Amino acid sequence: MEMPDLTKLDLDPNNIGNWPGPMKGIVILILCAAVLGAGYWFDTKDQLVVLETAQKKETELKRVFEIKQKKAANLEQLREQLKEMKESFGNLLRLLPNKTEIEGLLVDISQSGLSAGLEFELFKPSAEQVEEFYAIQPIAIRVTGTYHEFGNFVSSVAALPRIVTQHDVNMTPRNKGAVGAGEDELIMNMIAKTYRYLEEEEIEAAAASKKKGKRR
Repeated sequence: MEMPDLTKLDLDPNNIGNWPGPMKGIVILILCAAVLGAGYWFDTKDQLVVLETAQKKETELKRVFEIKQKKAANLEQLREQLKEMKESFGNLLRLLPNKTEIEGLLVDISQSGLSAGLEFELFKPSAEQVEEFYAIQPIAIRVTGTYHEFGNFVSSVAALPRIVTQHDVNMTPRNKGAVGAGEDELIMNMIAKTYRYLEEEEIEAAAASKKKGKRR
Protein backbone atom coordinates (compact mmCIF):
# COMPACT_ATOMS: atom_id res chain seq x y z
CA MET A 1 0.00 0.00 0.00
CA GLU A 2 1.34 3.43 -1.00
CA MET A 3 1.57 6.20 1.58
CA PRO A 4 -0.65 9.22 0.77
CA ASP A 5 0.91 12.51 -0.12
CA LEU A 6 0.70 14.52 3.12
CA THR A 7 0.84 17.83 1.26
CA LYS A 8 -2.40 16.99 -0.53
CA LEU A 9 -4.25 15.87 2.57
CA ASP A 10 -6.43 18.14 4.63
CA LEU A 11 -5.72 16.79 8.11
CA ASP A 12 -7.90 18.31 10.79
CA PRO A 13 -6.25 17.79 14.20
CA ASN A 14 -9.68 18.16 15.82
CA ASN A 15 -11.11 15.34 13.75
CA ILE A 16 -8.49 12.66 13.75
CA GLY A 17 -11.18 10.01 13.30
CA ASN A 18 -11.57 11.01 9.65
CA TRP A 19 -7.84 10.77 8.92
CA PRO A 20 -6.67 8.08 6.55
CA GLY A 21 -5.82 4.72 8.13
CA PRO A 22 -2.05 4.96 7.61
CA MET A 23 -1.97 8.40 9.22
CA LYS A 24 -3.92 7.09 12.20
CA GLY A 25 -1.39 4.26 12.51
CA ILE A 26 1.53 6.71 12.47
CA VAL A 27 -0.09 8.87 15.12
CA ILE A 28 -0.79 5.84 17.30
CA LEU A 29 2.84 4.67 16.96
CA ILE A 30 4.10 8.14 17.89
CA LEU A 31 1.78 8.25 20.92
CA CYS A 32 2.84 4.76 22.02
CA ALA A 33 6.51 5.68 21.70
CA ALA A 34 5.90 8.89 23.67
CA VAL A 35 4.05 6.98 26.42
CA LEU A 36 6.78 4.32 26.59
CA GLY A 37 9.51 6.98 26.66
CA ALA A 38 7.75 8.92 29.39
CA GLY A 39 7.16 5.72 31.36
CA TYR A 40 10.83 4.81 31.12
CA TRP A 41 12.04 8.30 32.08
CA PHE A 42 9.66 8.92 34.98
CA ASP A 43 9.29 5.40 36.36
CA THR A 44 11.27 2.54 34.81
CA LYS A 45 14.62 4.35 34.98
CA ASP A 46 14.34 4.77 38.75
CA GLN A 47 13.18 1.19 39.12
CA LEU A 48 16.26 -0.02 37.23
CA VAL A 49 18.48 1.93 39.65
CA VAL A 50 16.63 0.38 42.59
CA LEU A 51 16.99 -3.05 40.98
CA GLU A 52 20.74 -2.60 40.47
CA THR A 53 21.15 -1.49 44.09
CA ALA A 54 19.13 -4.49 45.27
CA GLN A 55 21.25 -6.85 43.17
CA LYS A 56 24.45 -5.44 44.68
CA LYS A 57 22.93 -5.76 48.15
CA GLU A 58 21.94 -9.35 47.38
CA THR A 59 25.51 -10.15 46.30
CA GLU A 60 26.90 -8.63 49.50
CA LEU A 61 24.38 -10.50 51.66
CA LYS A 62 25.27 -13.76 49.92
CA ARG A 63 28.95 -13.12 50.64
CA VAL A 64 28.23 -12.38 54.32
CA PHE A 65 26.00 -15.44 54.52
CA GLU A 66 28.71 -17.66 53.07
CA ILE A 67 31.24 -16.32 55.58
CA LYS A 68 28.83 -16.90 58.49
CA GLN A 69 27.93 -20.33 57.14
CA LYS A 70 31.62 -21.31 57.10
CA LYS A 71 32.03 -20.03 60.65
CA ALA A 72 28.94 -21.92 61.77
CA ALA A 73 30.25 -25.09 60.14
CA ASN A 74 33.51 -24.71 62.11
CA LEU A 75 31.81 -23.63 65.34
CA GLU A 76 32.22 -26.94 67.11
CA GLN A 77 35.86 -27.13 66.10
CA LEU A 78 36.43 -23.58 67.33
CA ARG A 79 34.79 -24.46 70.65
CA GLU A 80 37.15 -27.39 71.04
CA GLN A 81 40.13 -25.17 70.25
CA LEU A 82 38.94 -22.60 72.80
CA LYS A 83 38.59 -25.32 75.40
CA GLU A 84 42.13 -26.52 74.70
CA MET A 85 43.46 -22.95 74.88
CA LYS A 86 41.78 -22.43 78.26
CA GLU A 87 43.28 -25.66 79.56
CA SER A 88 46.73 -24.69 78.26
CA PHE A 89 46.42 -21.24 79.80
CA GLY A 90 45.40 -22.80 83.10
CA ASN A 91 48.44 -25.07 83.01
CA LEU A 92 50.73 -22.13 82.29
CA LEU A 93 49.08 -20.07 85.02
CA ARG A 94 49.84 -22.81 87.52
CA LEU A 95 53.53 -22.36 86.71
CA LEU A 96 53.34 -18.81 88.06
CA PRO A 97 53.61 -18.57 91.84
CA ASN A 98 51.19 -16.45 93.80
CA LYS A 99 52.22 -13.74 96.21
CA THR A 100 52.71 -16.13 99.12
CA GLU A 101 54.89 -18.53 97.08
CA ILE A 102 57.33 -16.01 95.63
CA GLU A 103 59.58 -16.02 98.71
CA GLY A 104 59.89 -19.79 98.56
CA LEU A 105 60.85 -19.55 94.89
CA LEU A 106 63.61 -17.07 95.72
CA VAL A 107 64.94 -19.54 98.26
CA ASP A 108 64.85 -22.30 95.62
CA ILE A 109 66.93 -20.17 93.23
CA SER A 110 69.56 -19.42 95.87
CA GLN A 111 69.64 -23.06 96.97
CA SER A 112 70.24 -24.09 93.34
CA GLY A 113 73.34 -21.88 93.30
CA LEU A 114 74.65 -23.19 96.61
CA SER A 115 74.05 -26.80 95.54
CA ALA A 116 76.06 -26.14 92.38
CA GLY A 117 78.98 -24.98 94.54
CA LEU A 118 78.71 -21.27 93.79
CA GLU A 119 79.45 -18.46 96.19
CA PHE A 120 76.91 -15.64 96.18
CA GLU A 121 78.26 -12.11 96.25
CA LEU A 122 74.91 -10.51 95.39
CA PHE A 123 71.32 -11.73 95.48
CA LYS A 124 69.05 -8.67 95.29
CA PRO A 125 65.38 -8.79 94.29
CA SER A 126 64.24 -5.51 92.71
CA ALA A 127 60.81 -3.89 92.71
CA GLU A 128 58.11 -5.81 90.87
CA GLN A 129 57.13 -4.77 87.37
CA VAL A 130 53.35 -5.03 87.10
CA GLU A 131 51.90 -6.07 83.74
CA GLU A 132 48.29 -6.70 82.68
CA PHE A 133 47.65 -9.88 84.66
CA TYR A 134 51.04 -10.83 86.05
CA ALA A 135 54.05 -9.26 87.78
CA ILE A 136 57.74 -9.67 87.00
CA GLN A 137 60.21 -10.03 89.85
CA PRO A 138 63.77 -9.22 88.68
CA ILE A 139 66.67 -10.50 90.79
CA ALA A 140 70.22 -9.22 90.39
CA ILE A 141 72.68 -12.07 90.96
CA ARG A 142 76.44 -12.12 91.15
CA VAL A 143 78.19 -15.42 91.96
CA THR A 144 81.69 -16.82 91.78
CA GLY A 145 82.64 -20.31 90.71
CA THR A 146 83.84 -22.36 87.78
CA TYR A 147 82.31 -22.56 84.32
CA HIS A 148 81.08 -26.08 85.08
CA GLU A 149 79.39 -24.89 88.28
CA PHE A 150 77.71 -22.06 86.39
CA GLY A 151 76.34 -24.61 83.94
CA ASN A 152 74.92 -26.72 86.78
CA PHE A 153 73.33 -23.64 88.33
CA VAL A 154 71.69 -22.50 85.10
CA SER A 155 70.39 -26.03 84.45
CA SER A 156 69.00 -26.31 87.99
CA VAL A 157 67.18 -22.98 87.72
CA ALA A 158 65.73 -23.97 84.33
CA ALA A 159 64.49 -27.23 85.85
CA LEU A 160 62.54 -25.53 88.65
CA PRO A 161 58.78 -26.21 88.50
CA ARG A 162 58.13 -22.47 88.29
CA ILE A 163 59.00 -20.18 85.40
CA VAL A 164 62.35 -18.45 85.86
CA THR A 165 64.11 -16.75 82.93
CA GLN A 166 67.74 -15.65 82.88
CA HIS A 167 68.93 -12.45 81.21
CA ASP A 168 72.07 -10.35 80.68
CA VAL A 169 74.41 -13.18 81.64
CA ASN A 170 78.01 -11.95 81.78
CA MET A 171 81.06 -13.94 82.90
CA THR A 172 84.50 -12.49 83.65
CA PRO A 173 87.67 -14.00 85.22
CA ARG A 174 87.95 -13.47 88.94
CA ASN A 175 90.83 -11.32 90.12
CA LYS A 176 93.70 -13.77 90.70
CA GLY A 177 94.96 -11.60 93.55
CA ALA A 178 91.72 -12.08 95.47
CA VAL A 179 91.86 -14.14 98.64
CA GLY A 180 91.01 -17.78 97.95
CA ALA A 181 90.68 -17.25 94.23
CA GLY A 182 91.38 -20.32 92.12
CA GLU A 183 92.87 -20.30 88.67
CA ASP A 184 89.63 -21.32 86.97
CA GLU A 185 87.23 -19.20 89.03
CA LEU A 186 84.92 -16.77 87.25
CA ILE A 187 82.43 -14.12 88.24
CA MET A 188 78.98 -14.32 86.69
CA ASN A 189 76.52 -11.44 86.72
CA MET A 190 72.95 -12.02 85.58
CA ILE A 191 69.37 -10.94 86.01
CA ALA A 192 66.96 -13.72 86.86
CA LYS A 193 63.27 -12.97 86.35
CA THR A 194 60.46 -14.88 87.94
CA TYR A 195 56.78 -14.23 87.47
CA ARG A 196 53.65 -14.39 89.56
CA TYR A 197 50.02 -13.97 88.61
CA LEU A 198 48.15 -11.03 90.08
CA GLU A 199 45.24 -11.48 92.41
CA GLU A 200 41.89 -10.19 91.13
CA GLU A 201 42.01 -7.07 93.28
CA GLU A 202 45.55 -6.36 92.06
CA ILE A 203 44.43 -6.63 88.43
CA GLU A 204 41.56 -4.20 89.09
CA ALA A 205 43.90 -1.79 90.87
CA ALA A 206 46.44 -1.94 88.02
CA ALA A 207 43.70 -1.33 85.43
CA ALA A 208 42.34 1.62 87.42
CA SER A 209 45.82 3.10 87.78
CA LYS A 210 46.50 2.72 84.05
CA LYS A 211 43.14 4.31 83.20
CA LYS A 212 43.82 7.17 85.57
CA GLY A 213 47.23 7.75 83.99
CA LYS A 214 45.67 8.05 80.51
CA ARG A 215 43.29 10.78 81.70
CA ARG A 216 46.14 13.02 82.80
